[in-house]
Amino acid sequence: MLLTIDVGNTHTVLGLFDGEEIVEHWRISTDSRRTADELAVLLQGLMGTHPLLGMELGEGIDGIAICSTVPAVLHELREVSRRYYGDVPAILVEPGVKTGVPILMDNPKEVGTDRIINAVAAQHLYGGPAIVVDFGTATTFDAVSARGEYTGGVIAPGIEISVEALGLRGAQLRKIELARPRSVIGKSTVEAMQSGILYGFAGQVDGVVQRMARELAPDPADVTVIATGGLAPMVLGEAAVIDHHEPWLTLIGLRLVYERNAGRR
Repeated sequence: MLLTIDVGNTHTVLGLFDGEEIVEHWRISTDSRRTADELAVLLQGLMGTHPLLGMELGEGIDGIAICSTVPAVLHELREVSRRYYGDVPAILVEPGVKTGVPILMDNPKEVGTDRIINAVAAQHLYGGPAIVVDFGTATTFDAVSARGEYTGGVIAPGIEISVEALGLRGAQLRKIELARPRSVIGKSTVEAMQSGILYGFAGQVDGVVQRMARELAPDPADVTVIATGGLAPMVLGEAAVIDHHEPWLTLIGLRLVYERNAGRR
């Protein structure tokens, strides 16, 4: 079994692969204050009763692949791997790890590893040119060329950030549930805010993707658009440009990078 761990700014997603199939997954909050020992206890609680794994931490795990946008958590997960998983091969995605995706950026090291991993999976699953829209703490748009190169992207405030900002800065507004309103024209303040978030972000996705596609390919219709991230289902039915929804895109990319690098360790 391969354990994949994608650490985001708000949530951490874990996936368990049996070959190419993801057989289990978990989502937990990201907390940069957790120590390696606390993370090990958390992993044991999640995986200890799984029928495909043994009762001891690490039993049944043949490999580990990790990417993180939070350096403090990556440091502690490195320690978890060393102390609790013994001789299990572990790949932590960082500079020097082979991904197979050329990064055409002014400073390749500043690109988040999750964005590169998404490009790896998008190229593998759908080929290029492609655009990955990841609905997380930020909404990111990442471009993959026809040759499988990461050519750059766009970063916008995420859905939850926008909701929190409205509640904090609006004197008569408050934080609301992320839900679909009855109609575009809201009949209450809450519905008006829900409409603004849902249809505003759907319009943002359509507008940004259409502009990116015109730069990415001679025929924008050739560009495949993949949505991922925890908040993607909210926008899927309203954004016209999305071709595929792949909730485990980053985990699939981690599996691919592990397979590329495990033999070199």
